[in-house]
Amino acid sequence: MGVITDQLEVSCALPAAKMFKGFVLEADDIFPKVMPQAIKSAELIEGDGGPGSIRKVNIVAGDKPAYLKQKVDALDKESFSFSYTIFEGEILDNKFEKICHESKWESSPDGGSIFKSTAKFYALPGFEGAENFISNEKQKAIALIKAVEAHLRPINPDAC
Repeated sequence: MGVITDQLEVSCALPAAKMFKGFVLEADDIFPKVMPQAIKSAELIEGDGGPGSIRKVNIVAGDKPAYLKQKVDALDKESFSFSYTIFEGEILDNKFEKICHESKWESSPDGGSIFKSTAKFYALPGFEGAENFISNEKQKAIALIKAVEAHLRPINPDAC
């Protein structure tokens, strides 16, 4: 098994607190609204949302039902940081043992924010397409961040 580490950095016009709230704390409600073509639903199936909690995300994967399960490793509302591990679901099938994400929203000098993330992909022996898979997942993550940002803009002033 090989471990592939990848980093992502995305600038947003909205403040870190607002983006963290929408992208992490209210993700179960917001993600299916802003990306229905990719995320059907998300729900907490164990815990209170903090460390140790388990979330199931039902995703769109062609014409068959698919899902992933993630365990919250850390959640810090003060520093806007969030870590989780994907440990089950079609995203892992015959590719990865697990995928670990550590992310943080930081304030930028212009009043906006910067999303910074490190992901570790634990590839299974024999899986040759990891780099291409990771590149595609990175593009999906950027699209999701931008969709949440657009949803939280002034047209939805009461959101988050």
